[in-house]
Amino acid sequence: MVKLVIFDWDGTLFDSIDKICFSMLQAGQLAKAPAREKEDIKNTIGLSLDKAVAVVWPELSMTEQNIIIEHYKGIYVAADQTPAEAYPGVINVLNQLQGAGVKLAVATGKSRKGLERAMTLTNTNHYFITTRCADEALSKPDPLMLEQILTELNIAPEHAIMIGDTEYDLNMATHAGMKSIGVTYGAHHEIRLKACQPHALVNDFNQLSTILGL
Repeated sequence: MVKLVIFDWDGTLFDSIDKICFSMLQAGQLAKAPAREKEDIKNTIGLSLDKAVAVVWPELSMTEQNIIIEHYKGIYVAADQTPAEAYPGVINVLNQLQGAGVKLAVATGKSRKGLERAMTLTNTNHYFITTRCADEALSKPDPLMLEQILTELNIAPEHAIMIGDTEYDLNMATHAGMKSIGVTYGAHHEIRLKACQPHALVNDFNQLSTILGL
């Protein structure tokens, strides 16, 4: 029986992928970094910001990478004043889960400040009993975020499940001894998600109702 469902945010619950890619590419241009493509950024969504920048621009020094990070923060905050749209079915399924007494949580590559802003803009704070962010633990796919949530709520890994759109989410769940479900409409291609051997893959958030027994 699933007592706890932990969600990734970007690319899983809310359609913020284009906003993230645009902001990162703009930040790179302002920092006069080597040119990159949208797919380069998309592949890093889910990692903490410092890790993502290091993956996209490995040839740059830490000082140069930090310049990109600071540009990104300003650009993204400006773009984030308009809330991202929830994927179809998200709010309906969150309501169903909450109504069934299932605990809901978030484990995200966002910063605490970024997640709080996003939750306020989307009016979703009341769904989640607890959350963990990239600046409060090690970056995905390290399992620390999930382990902290499980410890806080006193729930065993076998009674929880992680839902995300990247291999970082699914591998994090495996490292924590949890099952996972991959959503195929987000940042990573279905082939990459399937290689992580999740419990299930869905291309429509509404499918979670059946899989989770709602």
